[in-house]
Amino acid sequence: MGYPVALKILSDDISHKSDVGGVVLNIDSDEELRAAGNKMLRTVKQKFPNARVRGFTVQEMIKRAGARELIVGMTTDPIFGPVILFGHGGVEVEVVRDRAMALPPLNMKLARELVEGTRIYNLLRGYRDVPPVNLEQLYVTLVRLSQLVVHLGEVLELDMNPLLIDQTGVIALDARIKVTPKVVSDDQRLAIHPYPRHLKQELILDDGTKYLLRPIKPEDEPKHYEFMSKLTPEDIHFRFFGSVRELPHSEMARQTQLDYDRDMAFLAIVPNGPEEGEIHGIVQVVIDPNNEHAEYAIMVRSDIKGRGLGRVLMEKMIEYCRQKGTETFIGQVLPDNRRMLTLCEKLGFSRKYLADEEVFEVTLPLQRDVA
Repeated sequence: MGYPVALKILSDDISHKSDVGGVVLNIDSDEELRAAGNKMLRTVKQKFPNARVRGFTVQEMIKRAGARELIVGMTTDPIFGPVILFGHGGVEVEVVRDRAMALPPLNMKLARELVEGTRIYNLLRGYRDVPPVNLEQLYVTLVRLSQLVVHLGEVLELDMNPLLIDQTGVIALDARIKVTPKVVSDDQRLAIHPYPRHLKQELILDDGTKYLLRPIKPEDEPKHYEFMSKLTPEDIHFRFFGSVRELPHSEMARQTQLDYDRDMAFLAIVPNGPEEGEIHGIVQVVIDPNNEHAEYAIMVRSDIKGRGLGRVLMEKMIEYCRQKGTETFIGQVLPDNRRMLTLCEKLGFSRKYLADEEVFEVTLPLQRDVA
């Protein structure tokens, strides 16, 4: 390994090594290493006499001038389950208390929002002659931590502190993990369900048009705005029952950042060609807490209508809700939306005119064939 090195105490009973003299940096020789180890044992015994010391950890000394010290980790809340933590790290972590928390799973967009919720974010962006750090690598680290939390239910706590970051990237100088046998399912453990990748499918319409049908993601927000910009005033009127120029970010976030246990939205996306990545249709449902009613909304671009995409999206969502055990599929349709009323009739919906709201309520029982 060579010198210089860092020496740290190795004990399951000591979480904060620096507090008990359990860290010595910049050791340059065998003699210094032996002396530091002997002194460390004496200091730890004096400050924490009941600690069970397993030995030492010797690490290559990492020096990054101007790097920032961060903390990245997770803990398990008795109500919300796993929670991701980010903030100002190092030995000052308990004093500065600059931190933000988020529920997994995270993606790059949610990781960025987590970091932006702290004061140290302004320093990480750079100032005066101090260059910005590699924020993309920090976001990737948070996403990877989130994936670990989602897939390994045995992990109860995890701290990477300090996590050094500069313009070249990140490196963890110390970490602590607490594990226990997994006792509950992921559905019970996680407050927010992970992205349901298994619901992706390739779709080919009768005219040969190909689509990728998948659940919506938070990072679809820009494409969702682009899709909305290509809708006709009539499309907007039928969907929102009025004239809407553009949805605010808060509303668009509610449509793209879903709790997949309660809500669902499927996108029909062009997989390749000149329009690759564009959204041609969306179907969404909001399911009540008792899983009794799923209220749907659907939009298909006007230049795509007539090819059968709307029907395929409706059938996909109906089958999803049926498999979920939802009792009734409902929606509200304006009387002049003849195309949607006809589609609902073909799919077996019943309808009732609500005079006070001047709309048809369409209803489809989903569990009628279940004994």
